[in-house]
Amino acid sequence: MPATAPRGVGHLRGDEPFPAAARRALGDAQLRRNLRHATTTIRGKSGAVIGEVPDWPQLRAAGRAIKTDTMARLPELLEQLEAAVTAAGGTAHWAADAVEANRIVTDLVRAAGADRVMKVKSMATQEIGLNEALEAAGIEPVETDLAELIVQLGDDRPSHILVPAIHRNRAEIREIFLRAMPGVDPALTDEPAALAAAARRHLRETFLSTRVAVSGANFAVAETGTLAVVESEGNGRMCLTLPDTLITVMGIEKVIPTWRDLEVFLQLLPRASTGERMNPYTSMWTGVTPGDGPQAFHLVLLDNGRSAVLADEVGRQALHCIRCSACLNVCPVYERTGGHAYGSVYPGPIGAVLSPQLTGVADNASLPYASSLCGACYDACPVMIDIPSILVHLRAEAPHPRAEAAAMAAAAYTMDHPALYAAAQRAAKLSRLAGPRGRGLPPPLSGWTASRDLPEPPPQTFRQWWAQR
Repeated sequence: MPATAPRGVGHLRGDEPFPAAARRALGDAQLRRNLRHATTTIRGKSGAVIGEVPDWPQLRAAGRAIKTDTMARLPELLEQLEAAVTAAGGTAHWAADAVEANRIVTDLVRAAGADRVMKVKSMATQEIGLNEALEAAGIEPVETDLAELIVQLGDDRPSHILVPAIHRNRAEIREIFLRAMPGVDPALTDEPAALAAAARRHLRETFLSTRVAVSGANFAVAETGTLAVVESEGNGRMCLTLPDTLITVMGIEKVIPTWRDLEVFLQLLPRASTGERMNPYTSMWTGVTPGDGPQAFHLVLLDNGRSAVLADEVGRQALHCIRCSACLNVCPVYERTGGHAYGSVYPGPIGAVLSPQLTGVADNASLPYASSLCGACYDACPVMIDIPSILVHLRAEAPHPRAEAAAMAAAAYTMDHPALYAAAQRAAKLSRLAGPRGRGLPPPLSGWTASRDLPEPPPQTFRQWWAQR
């Protein structure tokens, strides 16, 4: 089997299991208010613009078909992309894991003679812990996306794929700016326009003086070697056009076969993510153009466990993800716990299926259970990833305690023998001795009823009811 993402580098593993982190997050009332307000707003906007598109189901099916075809031909398409990028004046680098990707980027920045880089919002660079690697090498990374800047200045972690600072409200952001942003006006208010203006002033010098930029990519077209970044603020456009050197770190699953395939995804992504008809800024570039834009372009193709995901016929659907975050915005679990409880840079339903596969299920064994299996994520996904089915699949692969395995074996034996099963049904009436909703059960059985109600046994079993009739 292909290797999974290495331990000790990047942000794919949490410090504690999801249940413990979620329990603590549930006690933060402000966090829950912030999340409820933000996800409700995004859901409303997204639903309105999706309702305007009469062929939305057909677009979703087309997106799924393109992604399925891509995964079936991934090695071929990646080699085609490498050849096209090279022919256009760029350089492609292959990174097997986070360690190799960080080394490649650090060496490229040093070769450019830079001690500072400006960054476009990128989940891939968060995944591999690039900022930490650059800082360890004496290179200053500057996040230019407003939400990522808030996270960086607050010495925080992203909690949402699209809106990394979704767990912060305006007052908290103001306090972060006053504490950590150089030269900020002490009279800064928490009005959104004032906060954005403060960030703009802070970043302007960075845009004009930094010679190297690091980006991610939403899509890469194998046919032409073209890369695409979509965003809403314009910071990405500045980073992609002003510096001398541009380094793009991209997960290998982001490749698509043809230019025309963009027609589908550029309709799906903005509506499902930000609730917009189209992204305010859609930047595309193909290699190097003399005298226009960066004169050195490097594409780092990142595996970091993706080949292991591809090897799983059920789980590989997770690689179809276009990072729209629609599943997070409809998930009742995410809305109550937030992203930090998942431990990984990929939170929510898609994180619950992607992170365990990238790391190996044993390293994120609690995440496949971070779901009620309600199916809202599947209904919202613009490329129709069947997340509930993958969750069930991964639960079967997660390590289980011996006591649980023994209990399941005993239950299977009982259900396979009618006389034993009938006796067990009669014995179930003794559960009334456990008190209301099973709260009187002793350990370790009390662990099950800590978050569930033990059903009241019916007055008679189905067999008894049937016998009477």
